[in-house]
Amino acid sequence: MAYRFYFFCSLSLLLLTHSLSNSQSNQFCEAGIGYGEVGCGLSSSTKLLIKGGTVVNAHHQEVADVYVEDGIIVAVKPDLKVTDDVKVIDATGKFVMPGGIDPHTHLAMEFMGTETIDDFFSGQAAALAGGTTMHIDFVIPVNGSLIAGLESYEEKAKKSCMDYGFHMAITKFDDSVSRDMEIMVKEKGINSFKFFLAYKGSLMVNDELLLEGLKQCKSLGALAMVHAENGDAVFEGQKRMIQLGITGPEGHALSRPPLLEGEATARAIRLAGFVNTPLYVVHVMSIDAMEEIAKARKSGQRVVGEPVVSGLVLDDSGLWDSDFATASKFVMSPPIRAAGHNKVLQGALSNGVLQLVGTDHCVFNSTQKAFGIDDFRKIPNGVNGIEERMHLVWDTMVESGQISVNDFVRVTSTECARIFNIYPRKGAIITGSDADIIILNPNSSFEINAQSHHSRTDTNVYEGRRGKGKVEVTIAGGRVVWENNELKVVPGSGKYIEMPPFNYLFSGIDKADASYLSSLNAPVKRSKSTT
Repeated sequence: MAYRFYFFCSLSLLLLTHSLSNSQSNQFCEAGIGYGEVGCGLSSSTKLLIKGGTVVNAHHQEVADVYVEDGIIVAVKPDLKVTDDVKVIDATGKFVMPGGIDPHTHLAMEFMGTETIDDFFSGQAAALAGGTTMHIDFVIPVNGSLIAGLESYEEKAKKSCMDYGFHMAITKFDDSVSRDMEIMVKEKGINSFKFFLAYKGSLMVNDELLLEGLKQCKSLGALAMVHAENGDAVFEGQKRMIQLGITGPEGHALSRPPLLEGEATARAIRLAGFVNTPLYVVHVMSIDAMEEIAKARKSGQRVVGEPVVSGLVLDDSGLWDSDFATASKFVMSPPIRAAGHNKVLQGALSNGVLQLVGTDHCVFNSTQKAFGIDDFRKIPNGVNGIEERMHLVWDTMVESGQISVNDFVRVTSTECARIFNIYPRKGAIITGSDADIIILNPNSSFEINAQSHHSRTDTNVYEGRRGKGKVEVTIAGGRVVWENNELKVVPGSGKYIEMPPFNYLFSGIDKADASYLSSLNAPVKRSKSTT
């Protein structure tokens, strides 16, 4: 079985782990081991020296030591000397980089009549094993209420074992939602709101609501995000497939072709341009959508494009597999596209048209996927990736020569930190930054399979994939949580990271507005004639 995990720590014992030393905490926490070595204890040392590695930031690299104390990077210099109480990790011949930040995940999300199988502990544990040290999850409102939605996710996140932030979805718009958006930004540390242009009848918003949301985002300095597919047309495409007798997983892709993603992307971009507010397009899966983003960026519009790792490395051939369990694991929205789209998206990432890589980690096991065995519309949408992202981006993009080592840091960590306004606390290895660090061995290899991964799901869309470049050590908050293929994490040790508004994309927006108003030459003063 790919994942069997049973956690027996009571709340009182969990609280004890915060007051006792980490060596003592192992006496109180027990973990059933079923997917690799996972323990409740963290490295007891609060002082670390990473010695002799090549320290890589988005715009610079140097051979240097990194000294960490109490979760913060204290010094980055060659040949640092330390006392005997400091844990030393030899990184000679390896890359020392900021931990990955995944901008797009769905943990413990209620969706399509079920809930994603990875919660805030199992999903984050998997992330840490793959070199990701922070993620930003999407809060789904409860009956349209942002406050109730946030309270629900705050409860879910109590078991977190690494740092995390929140985006907020908007599924309706009225005065109460507008007020709650302001509360989210000014009091709750949320600086981004997502609008679904798909999932008719549940999450989908119309253009009127989108416009109201864009205006409110602009006024608050919050980043508007869109899932860009034409939901009305997708609904029609689904009916068409069923009428044709196409009920299997291939019907999912056929019902929502690339042109519907391109149309919705273009529409969202134009409406954001009309309001003059920055826009972030999540999970760019097709050439059609990418071209709309490229056109907008070339014209000077502030649009961010986020590919996800499945769209970069897979094609849709798996959806036509004769085995339902195999085919259904590839069902996600927008769909994984036909061969060729992935290569073009890789090129767009390498040349800067697309800026950062997420995962849309939203996993369901084979039993949940079987809900749609007779009707693809009932297959829960989502694939894995939170553990695999860093390895696959390195192997696909760096090993092939498409991006540099510095660019790898940028697209997996730094740009996310900049966009969501937490740089340089996150996304950098510099003095004063959080000690979220990975050590990657470019000469080591990896292999992906459901038997060894750390997600709770029993399948993996990257099954059997091998590559070069392996994260050998993950340090989160200054503590070694992944080393020697052993994962040592504590539920409740993760921190919520507040993200302030008005990121760099908002710079100059007011001047553009003023220029627009001055260009109108209106209203025209006219004399009123009398007869």
